[in-house]
Amino acid sequence: MGVTLFHSAALAATFLLLYYGQLYLRRLIIGRGLPLPPGPRAIPILGSVHQLPMKHQCKTFHEWRGQYGDMIYLRIFRKPTLVLNSAQAVHDLLDKRNSIYSDRPRSILMNELLGWDRDLAVLPYGDTWRMHRRWFQDGFLAKNALDGYRHLQQREVYNLLSRLLETPDAFMEHIKGYAAALVIEIAYGHTATSSDDEFIRMAEDAMEGTVEASGGAAMIVDFFPFLKHLPIWMPGAGFKRKALKVRSLVHKMHEIPYQSVRHAMDTGAAKPSFLASLLEAGSKESSLTTEMVQQIKGAAATVYGTVTDTTSTALQHFVLAMVLHPEVLCKAQEEIDRVIGAARLPGLEDRGTLPYLECVIQEVYRWRPPFPLSLPHQLTEDDEYRGYRIPRGTMIFPNVWSICRDPALFPEPELFAPDRYQKMDEHTAQLANPRWLTFGFGRRICPGRLFGDSSVWLVAANIIAAFDIRKARGTTGEEITPPADFKPGAVSHPEPFRCEICPRSKQIADMISQLGLNVAM
Repeated sequence: MGVTLFHSAALAATFLLLYYGQLYLRRLIIGRGLPLPPGPRAIPILGSVHQLPMKHQCKTFHEWRGQYGDMIYLRIFRKPTLVLNSAQAVHDLLDKRNSIYSDRPRSILMNELLGWDRDLAVLPYGDTWRMHRRWFQDGFLAKNALDGYRHLQQREVYNLLSRLLETPDAFMEHIKGYAAALVIEIAYGHTATSSDDEFIRMAEDAMEGTVEASGGAAMIVDFFPFLKHLPIWMPGAGFKRKALKVRSLVHKMHEIPYQSVRHAMDTGAAKPSFLASLLEAGSKESSLTTEMVQQIKGAAATVYGTVTDTTSTALQHFVLAMVLHPEVLCKAQEEIDRVIGAARLPGLEDRGTLPYLECVIQEVYRWRPPFPLSLPHQLTEDDEYRGYRIPRGTMIFPNVWSICRDPALFPEPELFAPDRYQKMDEHTAQLANPRWLTFGFGRRICPGRLFGDSSVWLVAANIIAAFDIRKARGTTGEEITPPADFKPGAVSHPEPFRCEICPRSKQIADMISQLGLNVAM
């Protein structure tokens, strides 16, 4: 017996020695025998920060591709950072090696100061992230859930068309209101009747405040964590004062809708919603601890940020593309007229019958990706790729802007050319699918992508079917060509622009008016 135990222990020790020895040798080889990927020279303390512009870093990284290639290694202060400028590199690392490329860098500003510490997008990779991910998969990837949202999507599209008919000049606000109304009802069961709705206003205040508080020098606290301990009265602590003010808006966005839903549940008046379903499931499992309730509040608030920005930004760029490229709008209208006719408007059931429209949506995603520099991943182990070492803890930025301008994938990338997808070979079409580029990578791919994409498609199809879109005219009648650029920031909101949106016929205008009345009833 003793001999058997001795041999078992010795065998186990041998295996452990071999295993950890292999890990040590791998780290030694990767750490010392291989170079880092090429990149700009770093200087003490700053790293390569002094070479980066304050805005549109994605464009600078794209320019650097010509000098350093599709993998650019740099230091942002002390933080090792790798920018991926090609679809192949992103696919090889973030998709194929997702077990070690799925973490997020620690964000002191977002998580610890602003109060977004229970947001799926910024949660560190681990059990809590998996729990949130499972909630979102059940709520946004399951077929029965997606089918259940169709009536809501169609209703809000009719509301949007009615508003475009009444006040077309406010199209950007109407598009944002469409996206917001969708997610507010899904998240909380609350029906918004205008963009001034209380729930939407609270969410927008929190989101806009977050963008403002996280801009410029405020991000430095993520690289020098000791700064979070600065007293708010101290000179240089303005970022902290602003963050704490916004934190109250974020708390309000989490708390007030939760209290409303909880009250409705207690009185038996609750409508179906993402939040209510999580609370009900937690009650049945007797798992509604104080911390679990906080996690559920955070998940419900995440719905707004993850869906609204992508949907509204993509649709605003869609309108801009139609203004700048009337020949594309005309061709898409011809397809809808031929396949669907003028007696009704498109529905999601028509999606498989409109291949050119599908190409238009893909090209919008490519031409102006909502997130030109995708949220960073973080490497959890030392790795090696193409003969280069990538140290553990490296922050990984997929540069979607550069990938979407790769001439090897998209010839003449600055052209808005939906036809390009009809000519692509199968390998390129899979590797360079703009939908894949839009909604994230690996295990961090957005779980709301199918819902968000279908919401974009439905609006685009109905606007094309119902309206003509033209350049606005100045006081002397000359056409005004809008700028094709986008605002700086994590999300590529288009610069404000004007255009003319008018119904294609009186028949369509009457149809929209009737649909609007039916929705109101």
